[in-house]
Amino acid sequence: MRKRDFFRRVTGLILLVLLVALGFFQPVRDYLSIPDQITLFENETSAFSAHLPALSHFSLQNETVASSADGKHLKGQQTGHTDMMVLMGNMPAKKVDVRVLPDLRLIPGGESIGVKLNTKGVLVVGYHLVDAANGEKSPGEKAGIQVGDIITKINNKKIESMSDVKEVIRDSGDSGDPLKLSIVRHKKHIQKELAPIKDKNDNKYRIGLYIRDTAAGIGTLTFYEPKSGKYGALGHVISDVDTKQPIVVNDGEIVRSTVSSIDRGQDGHPGEKIASFPADEKAIGDITKNTPFGIFGRLNTDIDNGLMDKGLPIALSNEVKEGPAKILTVVGGSKVEAFDIKVLSSVPQKFPATKGLVIKVTDPKLLKSTGGIVQGMSGSPIIQDGKIIGAVTHVFVNDPTSGYGVHIEWMLEEAGINIYQGDHERKAVS
Repeated sequence: MRKRDFFRRVTGLILLVLLVALGFFQPVRDYLSIPDQITLFENETSAFSAHLPALSHFSLQNETVASSADGKHLKGQQTGHTDMMVLMGNMPAKKVDVRVLPDLRLIPGGESIGVKLNTKGVLVVGYHLVDAANGEKSPGEKAGIQVGDIITKINNKKIESMSDVKEVIRDSGDSGDPLKLSIVRHKKHIQKELAPIKDKNDNKYRIGLYIRDTAAGIGTLTFYEPKSGKYGALGHVISDVDTKQPIVVNDGEIVRSTVSSIDRGQDGHPGEKIASFPADEKAIGDITKNTPFGIFGRLNTDIDNGLMDKGLPIALSNEVKEGPAKILTVVGGSKVEAFDIKVLSSVPQKFPATKGLVIKVTDPKLLKSTGGIVQGMSGSPIIQDGKIIGAVTHVFVNDPTSGYGVHIEWMLEEAGINIYQGDHERKAVS
């Protein structure tokens, strides 16, 4: 440790001891509330009082970053790290690492979207018995295939749809050779052999498995970044309705959808939006990822929610406050509306994690229309103080007026929008 830093720390400790001895407990509490690190965005003028409530007793000093005359405001001039020294009078008390991130503006969503996914391989969703000459049986179950397995190859042939499976089953039945299956099970690759048997009712060979190669649903667009076209939606993973397993995406697309009615939420019964989209509806974007933080891809067209067509800054998890906020969502047709909510709690997360926010719907119009948070509202952007802070994700089953949200920075990370350019301190965790 350098002598100067050692001296400053010792001086700070001595000041604390003196404060305690003199009975100045509030300054001590203020000192202890000073964080070790503060994050700002480039070209953002930030009042440090929002980050450092202790500044009623302390001031700031820095030689490389411009600050106001009162020492309590700072204008980030370039990305990277710099140090600010917290002073008590003229005495150094604590060093704070100030991180300035690249300026970022997102177009908020709120639009109702239809989601169409093509799975990677085919997903096993159940068993069925084949009525063979020697009794009923399921060859797939007998071979050790499990519900939730993803069949990616059969006899070294890549499987992309159910029609691919039908073709190899027919060929195997004619030759009498068992099928060699490549399977993904809980991210592990395994091999299985399966011998199809003939159904005596129609003389066709079957494997005794129910499989699926597509999935569809509705949700809400959260944001898109206008320079790259990258977007995020839903705020949570899409799971198969039967297996409850996350769907491994091969490709997919999002389309515009229209909300026709609302099944209102009640205690013990989550409500839902009733929405639809034509099968031939033109895609507005692709889907490349399905993660715990939502679905992601790129838009192929600019969109406008009719409320906010200008880019908004974001707030990191440590900046979100308890108190009033708004969500953007659709409750009828395709019109995006803003509704009042309250942020009940926010966890200042250091690593990616879901359910970082707890919110409550307070808007009388939304409560009358939906009863609170309903299925299909997932992904609705949350706006606080003119910044996008996150997205709605889940409803509380026993209290439909309340639910969870995810912080926006984790959705950005999944979308491939790196706000921590060159900063390797943040690493994603599953």
